[in-house]
Parts: sequence; C-alpha cells; structure tokens
Amino acid sequence: MSNIDNLCILAGNANPELAKKIAAHVGIGLCDATIGQFNNGEIQVMIDESIRGKDMFIIQPTSQPVNDNLMELFIMADACKRASAHSVTAVVPYYAYARQDRKTRGREPISAKLVANLMQKSGITRVVTVDLHAGQIQGFFDIPVDHLAAAPVIANYIKKKNLENIIVVSPDLGGVTRARILADRLHTGIAIIEKRRPEPGVAEVMNLIGDVEGKTAIMIDDIVDSAGSLCEGARALKKFGAKKIYAACSHGILSGSAVERINNSDLERLIITDTIPLPQEKRSDKIAVLTMADAIGDVILCIQAHRSVSQLFR
Repeated sequence: MSNIDNLCILAGNANPELAKKIAAHVGIGLCDATIGQFNNGEIQVMIDESIRGKDMFIIQPTSQPVNDNLMELFIMADACKRASAHSVTAVVPYYAYARQDRKTRGREPISAKLVANLMQKSGITRVVTVDLHAGQIQGFFDIPVDHLAAAPVIANYIKKKNLENIIVVSPDLGGVTRARILADRLHTGIAIIEKRRPEPGVAEVMNLIGDVEGKTAIMIDDIVDSAGSLCEGARALKKFGAKKIYAACSHGILSGSAVERINNSDLERLIITDTIPLPQEKRSDKIAVLTMADAIGDVILCIQAHRSVSQLFR
C-alpha cells in the first residue's frame, strides 16, 4: 500500500468547497461520511466506510458559526479515533479564538489555549493551520503544528497584477514580521502605520513610519473582521499620498457591515483567501478570493510521505 492509499480526507460542514479542492489536488475522493445534526440540534457524525489504520485529515476551519464548527471538529476526531484510525490530523485553516491568546486584564480566559487542549483531548494528533493571529499559539499544543503562510499565494497574485512602485504596509507595529515576509517576496520595502486603540474595536492612526507618496500601498494583515481598522488605514495612506491602496488579509471574516465599508473605502481591492468561505451575499467586485487548496494539499502530501514541510514555506 502506497502512502496516498492510506490517506483519507474527511470534510466537515465549515468549508466543504475548500475540502473538495484539496482532495482534488491530492488526487483522492472525500471520505464517505454523514455530518449533520439530530432533531435536538446535537451534532451527528457517521463515517460510512472503514478507516481502520488510515491517516485521517479533517478539513474544518473554525469560522462562523464558531462553536458549532469547533464541536463538529471534536466529534469528527473522536469518531476517527474510535474507528481505529492510525492518525488524525486537523486541517484548521482558520483557528478560532486566536485573538484570545493571553491575559491582558484580571479574570480573563486564554481561550486559544483551551481550544488547543480540547483538540488534543478529542484525539487529534497533528494540526495544520494558516496564519495564526499569534505564532506562539503553536506552543499551546503538545503535538506537531504545521503553520502555513498565505504570503506566497498573495505574492503570486500581486505579481500577476504588474503593479508599479509597490510598498508593503503593516497596519500596526505588531504586524511588521508579516509585512516583511510579503515585502521580501515582492522585493520591496515596508512602511508601518502607528495607531492606538482608545477602546476595543476602535483604532486611531497616529503616524506613518516610511514613505508611501506616489506609491502603490499594499496593507497586509491576518484577519479582516469588521474592516473598520482596514478602511481607516486606507484613508490615512491616501492622506499620506499613496497613489493606489490594496489590502491583503488571510482570513476574511467580514462581519456586520464590513463589505459595505470596503465598497465605500479608498481601497482598490481587498485580497483574501478561502480559509473562510465567502457567502454569496458578501461577494463584491472589490474583493478577490484566492484559494489555499493547493498549498494545503501539498502540505498533506508532504506529511503523508514523511517529507519536510518547511521546504514549502520558503
């Protein structure tokens, strides 16, 4: 039996389209399973084929509805473990609760750590994820974590656009490393927006470190949620003389009136990936969706063949 013959991909309900694309890239079909709910709302998982001794890869980002998708992941992992799977890898392109990774006030939870604990308790033996909000979340696990970056996919898209005089912009001081990774791939410099948050969810631009005048600015971040900070950053870059402004974010949550804000903003385009599915009502001519399926599929093949995954990150 070859390595790929022992590989099985199980799709949850969080992002079935991404799961299908990953399976197609790997060159296998999806595992035959029924993932649904009982009449009382409890999650039902029934794997309809033998997976004894198989290496299972569960594709399940933990996006909205977050808690339903998390619970579905745990129950799928438990089902695999009890069906005598050889290993259970959770492919979680978007990791929920990642922004609750530390205590900043008294009596706060560290929810990102709790999620890591629950994943391991459910029988997951490895995690594959994309652009964690804080890279140190990998340390919350006592199992291997493969942490992919969306930067190569985003950089390839930008290169094909043939944009001139590019500068990569970090929307805050904490995102400088992420901006540097993209800038290195585009062979350009970076600028940094200095801002403060007078209250949660509210950002005020104070200063700009670097020169964007007459340039095509590309803001890079891991998450776009309400899009308030992103649109405020675009307005500031316009004020500082940027010719055109793009934004690139790995995970497009786009909650509330985010799409409306983007449509009315100074952004030429928002680039996101399909780690989180974009429903039809949130689609816009200003939003480009890139797929992570090939990158994730390559990681799965490397893991299954016991080859180094780090070569894919270069």
